[in-house]
Amino acid sequence: MAHTEQPKAAPLPSPHQAVLDEVGPRLRRLRAQRGLSLAALAATTGISKSTLSRLESGQRRPSLELLLPLASAYGVPLDDLVGAPEVGDPRVRLTPRPLRNGGTFVPLTRTPGPLQAYKLLIPNRGTEPDLRSHDGYEWLYVLDGRLRLVLGEHDLVLGPGEVAEWDTKVQHWFSSADLRPVEVLSLFGRQGERMHVRAKPRA
Repeated sequence: MAHTEQPKAAPLPSPHQAVLDEVGPRLRRLRAQRGLSLAALAATTGISKSTLSRLESGQRRPSLELLLPLASAYGVPLDDLVGAPEVGDPRVRLTPRPLRNGGTFVPLTRTPGPLQAYKLLIPNRGTEPDLRSHDGYEWLYVLDGRLRLVLGEHDLVLGPGEVAEWDTKVQHWFSSADLRPVEVLSLFGRQGERMHVRAKPRA
């Protein structure tokens, strides 16, 4: 008797792929809710219309350097664009950890590499900066709240959607600028590693 080979079942999509597949439709819904055309969004973010269209249709893989300007343009946290699980979800093991000088952080990068991503919740640490320096390069994006950053001779206050980057050999300190904790996305690289940004919002 001839043996009939049974068709193989299609592999189930990974949880990561399922999250990525939802980014495009979510971006399209946000743009429709804001009543924005692709041309208007391109002018705001500096991302080309063709790239935005491919991102919404799923033909372009979402990346941090594309999603950050879009989160700023829509005025939403980055988590809202990617549909990230709640902090502490055991399926992804996002475990909050205490910061040495107050506050909490959540490691977002799963594998070793030159750049590591963190989500930080920083309290008010007083008015007297405790300046520190170390090897590396840091890039901070304020998601919610107001961040006071003392960097060398500069004393700055950053709001949602604003970014700062610096060589961490320069003495620095940061804190919530008011009584409310500030939520920050941090990318930290070892010495010599920096982000490569291709799409920048227009001034």
